[in-house]
Amino acid sequence: MGWAAVTVALLAATPRFLTQGDVTPEDALRAEAAASWSELETRYVAEAGGRPPQAPPPIRLQRGVALPPERNAQGRPGLVELRQGTPGVLEARLRMALRHELAHQLLWWACPAASEDRLFHEAFAVWTSGELAEWREGPYQSLTRAATELTRWPQVDTPAARRALARILGESQGFPKALSARLRQCQDGARWATPLSIDELAGVEVKAVEAATVVVSRHSGEVLLSEGDARRAVPYGSTLKPFILAGSAVPPPVLSPRPNVQEWACGNELPKKVDGRTALLRSCNGYFLDWYARGGVPADFGPWGEVLKAVGLTGTPTDMADATGLRSTLALSPWGLAQAYRLLAEARPELIETMKDNAARGTLSELPASAAYAGVATKTGTVRDAASRPQYGWIVAVDADAIAVVMRPRRMPRSFADEVPKLLARVRQRRGLEPAQVQVLGLVQPSEVEAGCPGAGFSVEEGVPRAVPPGFSRLGERVARGPAVCLGSPWRVRAPGLPPEGRDYAGVFTFSPPPAYRPPQDVPTTERERRARRGSDFLFRTTRLQYTAGVVAAEDASLRGEARVALARVVAHNERHAQSRHGGRPLCDTTHCQAFLGTVRIKPEEEKALGLPVLRWKEWLPFSQGGEEPWRERRARVRVEALLGAGLASLRFDKGRVLFVRATQEAGETFDTAESRPCEVLRSALKLPSCPHTASFDGAELVFEGRGRGHGEGLDVEEAKASSLRNDALLERAYGKTP
Repeated sequence: MGWAAVTVALLAATPRFLTQGDVTPEDALRAEAAASWSELETRYVAEAGGRPPQAPPPIRLQRGVALPPERNAQGRPGLVELRQGTPGVLEARLRMALRHELAHQLLWWACPAASEDRLFHEAFAVWTSGELAEWREGPYQSLTRAATELTRWPQVDTPAARRALARILGESQGFPKALSARLRQCQDGARWATPLSIDELAGVEVKAVEAATVVVSRHSGEVLLSEGDARRAVPYGSTLKPFILAGSAVPPPVLSPRPNVQEWACGNELPKKVDGRTALLRSCNGYFLDWYARGGVPADFGPWGEVLKAVGLTGTPTDMADATGLRSTLALSPWGLAQAYRLLAEARPELIETMKDNAARGTLSELPASAAYAGVATKTGTVRDAASRPQYGWIVAVDADAIAVVMRPRRMPRSFADEVPKLLARVRQRRGLEPAQVQVLGLVQPSEVEAGCPGAGFSVEEGVPRAVPPGFSRLGERVARGPAVCLGSPWRVRAPGLPPEGRDYAGVFTFSPPPAYRPPQDVPTTERERRARRGSDFLFRTTRLQYTAGVVAAEDASLRGEARVALARVVAHNERHAQSRHGGRPLCDTTHCQAFLGTVRIKPEEEKALGLPVLRWKEWLPFSQGGEEPWRERRARVRVEALLGAGLASLRFDKGRVLFVRATQEAGETFDTAESRPCEVLRSALKLPSCPHTASFDGAELVFEGRGRGHGEGLDVEEAKASSLRNDALLERAYGKTP
């Protein structure tokens, strides 16, 4: 049916409204009633999935002389009684009361089988009249307490019962599903066998929700493990309380618990004064509710609200009951929660440190599994139904390298606490998840480096997250005051000399200018070489496994099998011995250290390499492309003498050094001076493929000849490719036996 036909049908179903002059102005009142009836029928048709009922008999609108001040009369079919404060004025409260009573009239006419179901009638009337928000005002009320109050007053005819009903209706995201199901029952003409129950109205649907688990890397952001529907948003319980603390612009207060208040029941022996740390560990709802009531803390998580929305939070909390998960109107997926905690760990490490005490002093204390949480920060959350039964249980765990989020339907967190340490141990079986840092993009001017986040990008400034604008922007501006994190995706980085589409960098960027670099005296150094040896303003952190795979791909993407395993082991070893290359700073991403062109897909060989024992050599292990392919290069003699000195008479090469003789004059006499330098100085400066085997003079030029590529020291990658040896044998042949 088209919208025009629906409109005609609705108008055809509108009853006649009769007035008798005691509520004025009469024309305006009848028009208001007709408009309200049309809106109610539209809702009925949308939820019941059928056609509107035929127009009922006329409905009288008259003044109610004995109405109690707190509510409107229940009335009876065909009669609506109203209280008017000011004659001739249709106040907002009168219009709301009119809609409430007309909702009853509609149900009596469209669904006579439910005429005795008071809870169903009142729930429909409160929701459709627009008065829900008004009844929800006032002190927080738990779902369990609301259910108890409704049980005491099944006729829903007291202010307390109305507030309790509004509390339960507030659990729904959109029109309550329980009411929709009952309206469809009306449309079908089914027998009203049982009245609507409180549990039915307040029920959280969990039958179709399976257990979910997700683990992400703190460093690279990659998903290390995912089980169940980790992307499905469900109510989150207390798991966002750390973000309330993080979102406050003022320090959390010290508050006195209120005895006999359910929300202050936060474990045994609660101190007489509770600070933010204790409230977080005990997950004390009363503390956060009272703090909010005093002012000073936002219910929308402050600057962290944008982060939570970016990772999938389904809305903005209206008050602290929403923020703390006491009211289950909002939802977030386990994946989204893990992403948010990744940024929190980067921005507010002191909160993570506080949460490490949870297994000793908080909600996971005094359990057989508590000791297994040593060094692990945790936060629990529980979503309950009206009967205080667990609907969802949550545990968030943050260790040095990973964030695990475990959600179990119908279980309390303490009942599955033993699963999380086992989960983390299982993930740690994948070696190389610890952090690795590298100085990146040092050959490019910092102002020319741009980064974009295809996911949700944030810069951190003094612990506060700031959203990164869409598209590419200068990386230097993003990291000037703190780390930059891309949630849900690798960074995409572009700069002059890089492919136009940029490169992937799965990790965290920070700003750390290196000290000034002074080249050694008498060693000519190009601008590129100076930059490479200086290092970079940008530090990039990822996992050691991701870093190793990136280096291997940059050095020789064609490697396979045992040769790739051998090179990966050397790369990971060198990352652990970075101090020898840049004076205690991380490795650079050029061939001065190890080439690194961003993160790539990890190969099985890198996984295998990092699962093997750490190499026992104590120093940097060189490697080169190597091989036996002959080469012949010419260089100007003046260029070579600029490196080694004037008067060059002969050159030869042995054991990685260049041995040369220079003719020098002193007091009118000529002397031959024998000197030596590392061959790598000559090779690098002259851009020779490898350290030469021979050099000969040819007029104004020198002719260098050699084989392979690189400095020729350590692991010869080309030779390893052609070998049938296992990786450990390849390494022993390249570096000798381990100490």
